[in-house]
Amino acid sequence: VEDQRARWERKRSRTAKELLETEHKYLEQLDLVLTYFVTILKAKGTLKPAVLETIFGPLESLYSASHVLSLHLEKGNLGPGLENFCLSLDLYGHYAENLEQANKILKEQVRKNKSFRKFKKLQETRPQFQGRELEDLLPLPLQRLHQYKHFFRDLLENTSPDTAEYQKLAKTVKSVCEVSHWVQDIFDKRENSLQLLRVQKLLKGQKTQVLTPGRWYIHEGWLSVVPSKGEELKNRMFFLFSDILIAAKPCHPLHLLNSNKLSCQAVYPLHQCSVDKVFGHTWSQGGLLSLSFPHKTLLLMSSNQQEINDWYRSLTAAVR
Repeated sequence: VEDQRARWERKRSRTAKELLETEHKYLEQLDLVLTYFVTILKAKGTLKPAVLETIFGPLESLYSASHVLSLHLEKGNLGPGLENFCLSLDLYGHYAENLEQANKILKEQVRKNKSFRKFKKLQETRPQFQGRELEDLLPLPLQRLHQYKHFFRDLLENTSPDTAEYQKLAKTVKSVCEVSHWVQDIFDKRENSLQLLRVQKLLKGQKTQVLTPGRWYIHEGWLSVVPSKGEELKNRMFFLFSDILIAAKPCHPLHLLNSNKLSCQAVYPLHQCSVDKVFGHTWSQGGLLSLSFPHKTLLLMSSNQQEINDWYRSLTAAVR
């Protein structure tokens, strides 16, 4: 038991030391943004207050919270430091919600506002920035949140469960994980919206509505459709979503407007679909999938075994 406690203590000390060192580095980087951008821009009035607020969000509050945490860590007061830090965790979620808009407004100001463009370029050439641009520094709080999760988990694993500090660490880990899920959810939804928009733009015309609330993009790729009568195989591009499967074929390469687009051939709803592997159970060459809908059966083939397995997994998950 004594050996176990000693091992815990050594690991815990190492983690606490690394947490403090990386916290100092994180604060230095935030300080660059606050000192050379936020403070000076506020004083100069180069950006309107609302624009400044949108680009930098609650960055000053995040800096204050981390600064207080580092002071507690320096004194070895982990418990009170964590209690105080947990009160400001929601700021990371709000920062993530604002980040897309922040990047959009920043690009807009660089394009339209000549004095801001010159100011930004001048600040980024300072040696303290080491060649980094403002765009590289804005996502730092969300990267740090991810690191916190691992640091606090490590500290929890190497703390004796019968101490008061263990309870505070457990509460902190739970809170950090909840905010991390919130942030991840924001990014997943944003990524999904971009995928839906990309597919919508790939399809000719607006007849097929891809952008539908609640729809999730899952998978895409080329598959051969096996006809019911002895005709030739037809190569089609398939897009799989949480509720539908879209089959499309390339538009004519000489078409004036749509030569690089796809024409939608069919939309299959998944709520009454069943999926079976006809062959492709072994590591043979490729496989064949059967998709049964109320009024149609679709046979899809690929010569690539991995591809068929991926499609089978994605389709069964979507149908389920």
